[in-house]
Amino acid sequence: MQQPAVPELAHAHTRPIHWLATATALAGVVALSSALQPDAARAAQPGPKPAPAAVAAPDPADVDLPLDCGPVDIVVKEKASGDLDGDSRPETVAVVHCDAAMGTPPDAVYVLTRSTDAARPRVVATLVAPKDRDTVTDFAVRDGAVTATLHGYSSRKVPNCCPDVTDDVEWQWRNGAFVRSTPAGTQSV
Repeated sequence: MQQPAVPELAHAHTRPIHWLATATALAGVVALSSALQPDAARAAQPGPKPAPAAVAAPDPADVDLPLDCGPVDIVVKEKASGDLDGDSRPETVAVVHCDAAMGTPPDAVYVLTRSTDAARPRVVATLVAPKDRDTVTDFAVRDGAVTATLHGYSSRKVPNCCPDVTDDVEWQWRNGAFVRSTPAGTQSV
């Protein structure tokens, strides 16, 4: 008869008393852990951050636009809203011009915002100034960017009826300012 390399251990054979001791110890741990839980009313409960208060997109009719039209009204040609600066509040971009009886008045493009504590929205950026003499088409706000096609003039000698320069442009908010660029895949004429 050959002897095992490791001697028989007395506790290697389970008996009902071992199971009873294990169950008692486990019940004690569960009871003790439930007694030591923090009070739910005072415990810090992790969870999602509350959503910012909903702020309506600014309406250009509620803003004093910096466009001098003399005796004629300001016309809002187009407007679109979206979160341009990543603060979860929508900005409105408005394409406006003076209501001229004749000719093609130049457009201006303004970015409007409304802070949570201000009663009225305000202009925060001018993307196209009326002095640039541009007319805006193909205007859109999407994916945090403003895109448009600008029709302008190569010199002051070109009549207002006939723009001879076309630029596809895009503005995006970067480092605290709107940066103008040419969208990928476009060419100027």
